Amino acid sequence: MSVTGLRSAIAARRIDPLAPCPNGAYADHLVRVIRDSPRTGDAAPRPIVRTEHFTLRRRGRRVELGHSLRPEQLDNDLAGLLAEELFAPGWLSGNDIFERVFTGVVRSCVDGALPAWTTFYDNTLARIRECWRTPKPAGHSSIAGFAPVYRHTLDLIVPGTVLDMGSCFGFLPLLLAERGERGVRPDRARERRPHTVIASDLAQGTMRLLDTVARARGLPLDTLVCDAARVPLPDGSVDVVTVIHVLEHLEPRHGDALVAEALRLARQRVVVAVPYEDEPTAAYGHVRCFDPGRLAALGRRTGHRFSVASCHGGWLVLDVS
Repeated sequence: MSVTGLRSAIAARRIDPLAPCPNGAYADHLVRVIRDSPRTGDAAPRPIVRTEHFTLRRRGRRVELGHSLRPEQLDNDLAGLLAEELFAPGWLSGNDIFERVFTGVVRSCVDGALPAWTTFYDNTLARIRECWRTPKPAGHSSIAGFAPVYRHTLDLIVPGTVLDMGSCFGFLPLLLAERGERGVRPDRARERRPHTVIASDLAQGTMRLLDTVARARGLPLDTLVCDAARVPLPDGSVDVVTVIHVLEHLEPRHGDALVAEALRLARQRVVVAVPYEDEPTAAYGHVRCFDPGRLAALGRRTGHRFSVASCHGGWLVLDVS
């Protein structure tokens, strides 16, 4: 899932991942998340359910979630924990609530907005690289599942300007930007980097977060807030467009429009990756399934040369040049 599985729902009130919060807590109009369970003496409602990592209650109209995760446990595998323990069994539902409790767990786990998200990103990126060094079965780990997808994406991207569509938290753009920085010799630092990276997503708060984290890490990374089917850039403005685990979140007509937009923007190639599933994973916001035949049909509809491959899911590479 790129938390990815965390595609932004357009809600009445947007999520601000960097909003001020009391230490050890997060609250908005729908959810409250607290570190550890309420202390003895707190007139807490009876739990709806206790799981290995979470305690779920309801206070009035708000969902209240307690957790005992430690900073060293804070990474993108949180998505899998929430999905498996709370959303798949039906205790909670909806992309908007998923995003809010995810944000709440991160913010309540470490005091301070930037320290919390820096811990989350540092742990996730370190564990992605660990999976590259020592591959592990995906199992219930979204990091182990996505690490080979990111690795294969990096192998398919040629040097130049890269636009990533539907970036969500932006792990792939950060990995690209880091590779670009490491690929520049000190005596050639003023020359063009191997990759100029643009991340894009519909969620304004997520792009603001990614921009803040990239600056904190000293990485050159641009962000765009836009619908991936209507990107405010001119024709042929980038070398490569990546569409990694996005199409499964979109109905066919919207997905085709996104691919057409990617082809408009790319000078060289468009790289599409999707999971192979028997049924769409509703907990991650998936609405349709792919297989090699469906990917090939999508490639044929574009009228461009294309190839389809399988590697930890399905791949469609469209040649534009």
